[in-house]
Amino acid sequence: MRLAVCAEMVFTDLPFTERVRRIHAAGFDVELWDTRTKDVDALVATGARFSSMTGYTAGSLVEPDTADRVVRTAADLLPTARALGVERLVVHPAELVDGRAARPHQRSDGTMWLTAARALERLGELGAAHGVTFCLENLNTIVDHPGIPLARAKDTLALVRAVDHPHVRLMLDLYHAQIGEGNLIALLGEALPWVGEVQVADVPGRCEPGTGEVHYPAVHRALVDAGYAGTVGLEAWAQGDPAAALTAFRSAFGGDEAARPTATEPAGALAPGAHA
Repeated sequence: MRLAVCAEMVFTDLPFTERVRRIHAAGFDVELWDTRTKDVDALVATGARFSSMTGYTAGSLVEPDTADRVVRTAADLLPTARALGVERLVVHPAELVDGRAARPHQRSDGTMWLTAARALERLGELGAAHGVTFCLENLNTIVDHPGIPLARAKDTLALVRAVDHPHVRLMLDLYHAQIGEGNLIALLGEALPWVGEVQVADVPGRCEPGTGEVHYPAVHRALVDAGYAGTVGLEAWAQGDPAAALTAFRSAFGGDEAARPTATEPAGALAPGAHA
């Protein structure tokens, strides 16, 4: 499996492009959030392999009045994804503004579910036409994202299963799942056939593996036993030294060889439509 690190959350005292260089030099792929504020040409020039980015800029999958905006803004981001060689574009169950619900909902209903499923079908067709996969991320509503409907892993998994499109998958975030649901090994066993990528951070604190209650070496063993050959992304703050956080992440997920590009798969190489 490949390992990726979210550049938004480590080396935060450095300019963004330098963060990407540091992550790449350490042998990891790079994850991004909103690319509209980034110097895309400078990011390409780093030689890094970019594994995911936020895949829309407005709208909510669950709202009939704004779901079209999700699809429209996703299409607007495709040139950036192509320039960076990004494989996976991340979408959320509802619109986020600075991590919070743009329009909080305290309950989910059938209209929300059907609206989200139809929008995801459209994203799947968009992804198929452009060689990318849209990944629906589960969120926790207890600590980080109150007011987001259909946010639990069991809800996002149900949506992706119902849509059943090869270019719609889960961004299975185990940090969020631990807070909201727990039972991570069983969740992985159920969800892996539908997963585009697994993201990790420890609980509490959202820092690197080894700083909280999740025994991530056991998660790694479960992924290996299940034959998972995709990407595991560190979407976490560094509790102390960022370089040490990356080392702890690599150690939890298989040591030095886990993140290193192979001779047949150089960093930056990406087949159109590939699913890691």
